Amino acid sequence: MVRKFLVLCAVSCALAFAADTRVVEEIIAKVNGDIITRGEIERTRQGLEAELHQQGITGPRAAQMIQEREKDALRDQIDQLLLVQKGKDLSINVDPEVTKRLAQLQVESKIADPDKFHEYVREQTGMPFEDFKQQMKNQLLTQRVVGQEVGSKINVPDAEKRKYFEEHKADFVRQEQVFLREILISTEGKTPEQVAAADKKAKDILARARKGEKFPELARDNSDAQTAKDFGELGAFKKGELNPEIEKIVFSQKRGYVTDIIRVPNGFLILKVEERHEAGQAPYEEVENEVAEKLYMPRMQPAVRAFLTKLREDAFLEIRGGYVDSGAAPGKDTSWKDPAQLKPEMTTKEEVAARRRKRFLGVIPHGRVGSKAADSVDTSKLGERGTAAPATPPAASAPSSTPPSPTATPGSPRP
Repeated sequence: MVRKFLVLCAVSCALAFAADTRVVEEIIAKVNGDIITRGEIERTRQGLEAELHQQGITGPRAAQMIQEREKDALRDQIDQLLLVQKGKDLSINVDPEVTKRLAQLQVESKIADPDKFHEYVREQTGMPFEDFKQQMKNQLLTQRVVGQEVGSKINVPDAEKRKYFEEHKADFVRQEQVFLREILISTEGKTPEQVAAADKKAKDILARARKGEKFPELARDNSDAQTAKDFGELGAFKKGELNPEIEKIVFSQKRGYVTDIIRVPNGFLILKVEERHEAGQAPYEEVENEVAEKLYMPRMQPAVRAFLTKLREDAFLEIRGGYVDSGAAPGKDTSWKDPAQLKPEMTTKEEVAARRRKRFLGVIPHGRVGSKAADSVDTSKLGERGTAAPATPPAASAPSSTPPSPTATPGSPRP
């Protein structure tokens, strides 16, 4: 699970190249003092190829998907840069969340030594730990900017939601199902004394849950299941999908019920009935969030693009001939200025590295243009710039009110 997460994080941005490879890359775009190189576009393609391969998509279908995505490759890179820069302007700080996520990954990898964990990340992602960390920062930052500056300003009127519900009632006919959270206290590989301690811990947590402590936080802080990072959320289950003994318990109880301790082969399990849906037509109040999501998403995509167009209008942006920004702001001149007419100025690898590292630390320097040498950058021994756009542009993602998908875990009560 951890390895898959790390690999997906890496390929969703771009594959890093070997640190001992010396390449002079051509700059193809300048965005408010940051740069995009031809090599980064190519590495984004490589990342997409790896992602598709992992999903089992190959041959003509993969080639077609890559060709379609390449049309927006430069757009996605510019989108990411503009959102990261906007996040800095808004003083948005995602460092605590990054630290928390990295700590969780380290716990799940079961590698206590920091140096060994850093090497593990490098092995799984193909990039240095600091570059992986920077990419995680940028992804979280862009999501926060989009949520704060776009998503929070989209309002779906209640009258419109009710109208949609009345016209699509057939879509909200439910089978009987329960939504569960879990806390698992593991006994795997433990001595009889340790099992007894685990039993005592489970009883203590159960007592705390029934006294009113928040079950999601108890799961996050105490559960040994992989769902701990998702606050113990298991998702929805219909009849026939659970162990018969567990099914009998949870389907006979109401929302908010916390089970007694259930002994399972790998530990002590506590479940909470987070939600319960009866069979038949769901009332509007029960599916209001789902209706809102259906009406929210069609508004989100154009709103994000409009926001990014405005950022482009206010940005210093130059694009080398032969490359196209498919998200260009209408009427904005982004033509590449002839370096021969300007004062020659070299761009060193140290300057580029410093420029990249400053995105979360201070002011981004204004763009420099100069001789032909200034339009190339020596990337020897530099890591990924940490701003390559994921295969699906983060700007297109929107805050979701729907619960995450069920996660298979050691404590999962599935048969």
